[in-house]
Amino acid sequence: MSRLILSQVLLLIEAVSIVALYQLFSDFECRQTDLFLVCRAIRLGMVLGLCLAAGLALLLFFKPTLRQSFVEKSETPGPTARRWGLLHIAGIGLIAAPTLLLSQSQLVEFAAFFLSDLAVGGALALLGAALWLMPGFAWRALFKDHARLLGPTIAISLLIPSMAWIIGLAWNWFESLQLATFFSVAVVLAILGNDVFINLEVQTIGIQDFFVEVAESCSGIEGLALTTSFMAIYALMMKDDLRMGRFWLIVWPAALVLSFILNVVRISVLILIGAYISPELAVNGFHSFAGWLSFTLLALLILTIVNVLPGLSKTPKSARAGDHLPLTQDTAAAFIVPFLAFMLSGLFVHTFSQTPEVWYGVQVAAMAAAVWMFRKPILALTRDFDLIAIGAGFVVGLGWIVTAAPAEPYASLAGFGAFGLAIWVVLRVIGTAVLVPLVEELFFRGYLFSLIDDGSAVRRALAILVTTAGFAGLHSRPIAAALAGLIFAAVLLRRGRVFDAIVAHAVANALIAAAALATGQWSLI
Repeated sequence: MSRLILSQVLLLIEAVSIVALYQLFSDFECRQTDLFLVCRAIRLGMVLGLCLAAGLALLLFFKPTLRQSFVEKSETPGPTARRWGLLHIAGIGLIAAPTLLLSQSQLVEFAAFFLSDLAVGGALALLGAALWLMPGFAWRALFKDHARLLGPTIAISLLIPSMAWIIGLAWNWFESLQLATFFSVAVVLAILGNDVFINLEVQTIGIQDFFVEVAESCSGIEGLALTTSFMAIYALMMKDDLRMGRFWLIVWPAALVLSFILNVVRISVLILIGAYISPELAVNGFHSFAGWLSFTLLALLILTIVNVLPGLSKTPKSARAGDHLPLTQDTAAAFIVPFLAFMLSGLFVHTFSQTPEVWYGVQVAAMAAAVWMFRKPILALTRDFDLIAIGAGFVVGLGWIVTAAPAEPYASLAGFGAFGLAIWVVLRVIGTAVLVPLVEELFFRGYLFSLIDDGSAVRRALAILVTTAGFAGLHSRPIAAALAGLIFAAVLLRRGRVFDAIVAHAVANALIAAAALATGQWSLI
């Protein structure tokens, strides 16, 4: 499965890089040119490619028989695979080149050339990646063997952005939903004691001196389309275990209502932040993350409800539960969900605050709740303590402290009183020394490592590389974190127990937390 995993890792890196390049480092907007529809169509095409890849990745994850067939057909590259790989690289280069070589004004001035370059680059990148992975005849054979599963998945994956885009263009026609969104936001703001300004002609709403225009991406109907499409893909993948009637008659309407409510809350909070806290935080912080944050929370909530609510599954939970390795659906969730809670809560505090360290307790609460939810499969991993793992953790912690550059204490903590600071310190130590090691090791060395490693030298090396790189990417000191990740991987492999890696990580973080407590340099952790 090495080629399959390599392709997924590369796709993720490329997708993140391209999004960062055009969303964070470029101010180009389709409305700045006379080729608005052409520009939006090209953007839609790129999103279609990413959604298609994501849909196939989900399908491969949920369907082992398809994954095995895919691996068999992709493991032996065709004679022209290298050429297709170079074509893919050339396509990525064409996508990245304009924003790296041209100024903002030149992108607008030469829009026709710029957009043509993006279209050609996107097509070459997609074609090259597909044919590097396996030849055309192998793709045809794969689709023929699994047409009943691949066909609907491809259709739904392509429908997600298309539906959102088409409905977004038709936003002005949905007057009832528009009025419901605007007046719901107005009611929320008014209940909180604000004088609300609404101008439906230009789709503007605000309070005090801060006003927002509800554009296509904020309309709310896009969220309904994304929610419906997400549920359709999930239903297709889990059709053998779901009671479809109850799923669509109960969960789907509830999800649509919740999607609408989340959109109203999102717009309301955006306006409140802009009016009372900081327009910059509202526009560059909250606005950048809140949409995807709310959709991610909704998707996770849907998955949680489906797995918890009785009567939605054809198979009794007791027959499906697994409390130990090898990974089952429940143990995989136990390894993944706490990490998602950690990441989403971090995204949440960074979205709502310019001093996220003050709100570390939110992350502690999120991690603790997720760990408690899956306490049985997590506790089943506990084993006897290994002195080698403890020693490895001590080495990692000591190395992290010694190589750290001197840093000033968090200025944001100066506003805390003695009691508030004591509570913050306790939460910080608990989160650092107990919850973070558990959550990160469950995901990286427990789930991700097990997913990649099959015992062979190549796959094991790839597992070490991927998990170490991902672990390093989470930390502000990636080189030191990468070395720590390598040591934790070695501890895991010594006895094949993720519990040993958790212990080593916990010892390291406890030592670092003790140093931070003694010196007041909380930036150490």
